[in-house]
Amino acid sequence: MKQEILTITENRQLTPSTWLMRMAGDVSAIKAPGQFINIRLDGHFLRRPISVCDVSSDEVTIIYKVLGHGTEEMTHFSPGAKLDVLTGLGNGYDLDDAGERPLLIGGGVGIPPLYLATRCLAKADTTVILGFNSEDEIYYVDEFEKLGARVIVATADGSRGVRGFVTDAFRELVNKGEIFTHFYTCGPEPMLKAVYERVYEKAGISGQMSFEERMGCGFGACMGCSTKTKNGNKRICKEGPVLRTEEIIW
Repeated sequence: MKQEILTITENRQLTPSTWLMRMAGDVSAIKAPGQFINIRLDGHFLRRPISVCDVSSDEVTIIYKVLGHGTEEMTHFSPGAKLDVLTGLGNGYDLDDAGERPLLIGGGVGIPPLYLATRCLAKADTTVILGFNSEDEIYYVDEFEKLGARVIVATADGSRGVRGFVTDAFRELVNKGEIFTHFYTCGPEPMLKAVYERVYEKAGISGQMSFEERMGCGFGACMGCSTKTKNGNKRICKEGPVLRTEEIIW
């Protein structure tokens, strides 16, 4: 973990409620897809933890959803503004387990960390399933496709792609006889539970799941995000946010 002052280089709207922000500075502490940063906002006691969408040698990209006063305030930040940011938080995904045909499954604001994972898996035969409620919430599909991945979109209302949820799109692939070596996922907890039951328990594919949790400090000191696993209690912000399917307790 490093505390840095980063400079906003871009802050633009992607969908009615989703924004992309790029910040420049020392981001060398970010080592793996699935890690997150924690942003300090003036007038707010707690920082805002947001997953890393992409990173280069001197710039980090995040995608955030407007959910409250803090994230709404972020939409008004202009290029040139500086933010106090904790970088390199969390454990991230272990891509060594991906195998030849990894499957990435994301829903809503759980999609961004899968972008960096997909970019890092460029040499694999990667399939990405992205789930949204409706077509007007869809973002970053073209960006995933430019990485060379096969991208399948599912919308709950059927306005684009597969009608239903990410698990419905996965079931269609399995019914066609497709086989995957490992999976990575991030999204809201109901989606994660459904993926766990369908992909891990029923299809028998091991994977890594990134969890969201309300955090106090974001780096393991306050113990506020501790959760039970088969390997004992783990802090989502420190030993997580990524947990392996074999250790998860629902």
